[in-house]
Amino acid sequence: MIDILIKSFNRPYYLDRCITSIYQNVKGNFSITVLDDGTPEKYIKRLQSIYPNVKFIFSDWANEKRDAIKNNLITGSPINGFAIPISLWKSEVEKASEYFLLTEDDVWLTETIDLQLLIPVLKNKNIPLLKIGWISNRKIRSEINELTDEIQIIKPKIFTAPKFIMNALFANRFKIFSLLYRLRLVDNYTKSDYWVLNALLIGIYNKEYWLKLWSNLDKKVDEVGQLKNAVQWYRKNKKKANFAKFKSLKMKTTFKTSATGSYHLAGDFDINKFNHLINEAWYNDEFDALNNFPNDISDEEFIKILTKYSDQNFINAWKQWVNHFKIQYIRQQVDVD
Repeated sequence: MIDILIKSFNRPYYLDRCITSIYQNVKGNFSITVLDDGTPEKYIKRLQSIYPNVKFIFSDWANEKRDAIKNNLITGSPINGFAIPISLWKSEVEKASEYFLLTEDDVWLTETIDLQLLIPVLKNKNIPLLKIGWISNRKIRSEINELTDEIQIIKPKIFTAPKFIMNALFANRFKIFSLLYRLRLVDNYTKSDYWVLNALLIGIYNKEYWLKLWSNLDKKVDEVGQLKNAVQWYRKNKKKANFAKFKSLKMKTTFKTSATGSYHLAGDFDINKFNHLINEAWYNDEFDALNNFPNDISDEEFIKILTKYSDQNFINAWKQWVNHFKIQYIRQQVDVD
């Protein structure tokens, strides 16, 4: 039995889409567990009725987050999107199968993945991470070789050093990065090269490796901290370890919504109100979570609901928010379409 873990918060319409895509596209003996951080209870109950075989586990502060969602709708008080349930994620990964698939609620699979065939290959080739999606258009500067008809091996070409040196490099302490930049030994994309060691959205991980990435990280998402941990693991294992990715993109994600506004600020747009309107429409069978599948839900499907339950100013604000959101990733050479 291979575990599939889904991180989730307050977007049941995308979680519905995510789970459906797993059942449509994943082959093998697997179980799905949703790690939820406070999605309102009535939406959870509906999902449980649709997917009776999916297990739902809740963070210690799920009720607090549910109250925060309610209070935000009434008073406009903020929702702390930086407080995330890392302890829940760690405890469930510790219980998971040796290799497990980890994803987010706003990611969905678009092509077949046969876990029963894949896992033996990952074990045999000492691959701690298989990336299911690579959405950046920037060329991978590490060595890439063909492994199977659908998998490529990535042999990282990255600088590794003891922890204190890597800390200084990433933080540019003592102007180390600046000096190397002037010597043309690094460039604006050097730090991005380290992302061959981790997956931001979805991947099939060896659980010991994933736990290493998150060691000493307990209070917030620290992407640089994860990469630093990954570098130290790779320094010790580089002779035998390989990383891998699928040749084709087998997933998609959205750039039209966010669980909270904490990371993607754009004016005064109320993303919690937006999610509430779409959540309610989904709950009442007015919103199609599989609209336009396998591509993202169309603007028209969102606008249909926003037109019914808000006004043109809110619709325009949402469009501006989406544009701002996409620009952040376009600058990182990410394909947002």
